[in-house]
This record gives sequence, C-alpha cells and structure tokens, in this order.
Amino acid sequence: MNVRRLIPATAVAGAVTLGLVTLSACGGSSSAADKGTDGKLDVVASFYPMQYLAEQIGGGHVAVQTLTKPGVEPHDLELKPRQIGELADADVLLYLKGIQPAVDEAIAQAGVTHTIDAATLTTLEAHGTESGEGHAHEGEEAHAGEEHAAEESQEGHDHGSEAGNDPHIWLDPVKYAEVAKGVGAAFAKADPDHAADYEKNTAALVKKLGALDTAFETGLKNTATRTFITTHSAFGYLAERYHLDQEGISGMDPESEPSPARIKELQDVAKAEKVTTVFFETLASDKTAKTLAQDTGLKTDVLDPLEGITDASRGDDYIEVMQSNLAALKKALGAK
Repeated sequence: MNVRRLIPATAVAGAVTLGLVTLSACGGSSSAADKGTDGKLDVVASFYPMQYLAEQIGGGHVAVQTLTKPGVEPHDLELKPRQIGELADADVLLYLKGIQPAVDEAIAQAGVTHTIDAATLTTLEAHGTESGEGHAHEGEEAHAGEEHAAEESQEGHDHGSEAGNDPHIWLDPVKYAEVAKGVGAAFAKADPDHAADYEKNTAALVKKLGALDTAFETGLKNTATRTFITTHSAFGYLAERYHLDQEGISGMDPESEPSPARIKELQDVAKAEKVTTVFFETLASDKTAKTLAQDTGLKTDVLDPLEGITDASRGDDYIEVMQSNLAALKKALGAK
C-alpha cells in the first residue's frame, strides 16, 4: 500500500503541542467539543474500516468520528496540528498501525488510555509486493518482487505494521471478525455499563462477517482461473483465504509506475492463466490498468480495497461493497 507523503516525526510531535479544532467527522457524528454531554463514548477512528467497526459494535452508545474524510486516499492523509491535539480528548482511539504514518505518530503522542491498534487483534502476514502472494512464473516474478521490496526499503517506505507485514486485514472477513471481537472487548472495558450491548453487537457483526466468508468460499470454489490482476496489491489476505493468486501491477502502491519488465510479465501471466480482467480501484488512477488491458485485450473492472466509501463505491457500507467485490471476482474468474 502506498505511503507516499510521509510527515516527519518531529513535525508531527511538534504539532501536538498546538491548539485544538474539531476533527473531520463523518456524517451524523458528534464533535469532540461535545464530549460527555450526551453520555456517549467518544470514539475516533483512523479510516473507514475502523469507523465501520466502531459504528457497528458501538451502536447508540458511541459517537464516532473519523480522521479520514470520504474520498481521501488514507495514506496521503495530512492531519492539521489542531486536529492532532484534539486526539487527547477522545475516550477511545481506534486505528490500524502501518496504514497511515501521520496517524500512527499522532496517536502515539496522544496518550489516550483506551487506544486500540487493530493490527494487534489478529495475526499479520507478509505478502508479496508486485507478485501478490509471491506466485512466481518461471522464477522471474518472485525475483521482481524481491527487487521491488528492496527498492522500497531503500526509499524508507513501510507498507506493513511490522517488518513488511501486509496491513490489509479487513479484506479477509475472517480476520476482520477477529479484529471485531477484540474491538468489542475493548469497548466493554472502556464503557463497562454497556458491556452487554457491545457483546451483543459484536456477535451480530461477527455473524454477518461469517455469512460473507461463506459467500466468498462458495462463490469462488469453482472457477475457470484462480488468478486476478489488480493495480493495488491489497488483496493478499483475501487471495490466500479463498485460494486465489493475486498479481499486482504496482505492488502495494496503486499509483507507482510498473517497470516495462513487469508489464511484460503480466502479459505472459494473463495469457498463461487465462486472465480476463484487470482490476483497478476508485480512489486511485486507473490509467495503468486501462493501458495494460488495452495492450493485452483484457477487460477492466473495479475491485475495491474499501479504504473509504464515496458516491463511486458499489455499495453503501463494508458488507455491500464486499458483496460487489465478490460479484466482480466471480465474473472475472469465470465462476461456475
């Protein structure tokens, strides 16, 4: 995943000492200035997948704000100094370390007792960069992925929470359910008076995610091909869960330019694996995907990494967009 415009730690740390201002709130959420007046637990979520968990689990007992406005590429988020300062007023901070460096640094400075890092609530794994799951074709692609990872390491880019681990855990319904359980327990600890409701809401969400997992498992069980090409290598966990091979055009960075050698490799992959579709996403440029598709005679479609919900999203929430992703994969892979 691309972490392109990093904010120096010294700048963020210095900004924490400045004044306060209302956070960028999602529709219907209270501002931190109203903290305590309605008796609700004030939760600040870093970006959409965390916001969804907070809203589903917290229900009417929480007031949820998100640091990332709809349509903003999460990794590019630049917090205003006064936004950073206001984090300390939250009852709960919910984030996923490794996705947004500016947020990671600001949360570390905030010192909020109930700070939840979703990356600690499940097991993270290292997935490939350009080659997705590390799936190699005649040994060339694995080598290309290693070179790409080495280049990014030299540039100081870290796309995972620890040692290059893949942070896209929310795209695997099973892992997302594990995170949900941890968030539910943390909410109960932060607000014991409503612990029973948080437990009930968590169970309901886990049930929905279980049904989603079953739909993916069943829908992708028998397909004409197991390989899909995508601009953004965000789907490593999903591919592993459902026995697919992800081939990323540009690795974890959806807007980086692939090398000519990588394009040639993907053309060979598409032919050998009977790939029909090149996927792109709604929050990043589709130029590279469309160029590759034109050069190889393939179709294009959207596979949404669900980093934010906008008017362009194929669904109004996590479940609906994931169902649209499943439909797109079934079509592209020739599900039977």
